Amino acid sequence: MKKNIFSILILALVIVNLVLTAIMMFSIVPASKKTNALVTKICSVLDLELEANVAETGEENIPIDQIATYDIADKITVNLKKDVDGEEHYAVFSVTLSMDKKNDGYKSYGEKIADKESLIKSEIIDVVSGFTLEEAQSNRDALQEALKQQLDKMFDSDFIIKVAFRDIVFQ
Repeated sequence: MKKNIFSILILALVIVNLVLTAIMMFSIVPASKKTNALVTKICSVLDLELEANVAETGEENIPIDQIATYDIADKITVNLKKDVDGEEHYAVFSVTLSMDKKNDGYKSYGEKIADKESLIKSEIIDVVSGFTLEEAQSNRDALQEALKQQLDKMFDSDFIIKVAFRDIVFQ
């Protein structure tokens, strides 16, 4: 008789477990589907924003082995635009150009960029001299982007992917 009571008790517990599992499935699965749909929408929006930023800036992920650099050896000294204080300010720096080796412009200009170094320096001086000391110090990214845009315009190509300063000093 005791064995029969235990069997009935175990059967009752199994049935209760089955009912609770069914209730849980019907209450949790729809909520998790809604959560999954929300997460998917958020991810798609973030991907769109990332793609939009790449389209706006023109930057894309280029593998490091596909990037060639050219260091302009001479330090460049530039008179900066006069600030509100009216004093003369200078910037002394060296420049490194990062170029995409697989870009068509690199095949045309990149391998012979040393021949164009004086023209590049002239463009750099023209762009940097248009910034005040405060602008150049506080927003170096804007200065680098202005240089990149000017060099892209000069070469009529976008093979230069970044302009970087080395050893920049303002006075």
